[in-house]
Amino acid sequence: MSDGVQAAFGDRVRLHRTNAGFSQEKLGELSGLHRTYIGHVERGEVNPTLGSIVKLADALEVDPGELTSGL
Repeated sequence: MSDGVQAAFGDRVRLHRTNAGFSQEKLGELSGLHRTYIGHVERGEVNPTLGSIVKLADALEVDPGELTSGL
């Protein structure tokens, strides 16, 4: 079962990704992370490292705090 924090983080990543008009594959290219990993993040199946959070935020052009604040 997914951890609630991981699921909430994944929801935020998905929201920002779709708002930006990116596919998971495109976000993977922009962030340097594999597209399947992006899917795992969005489903709350993994606990991303700080480095991955920063890569995702940079690719989405948001502050990393926007993805993590209040979790």
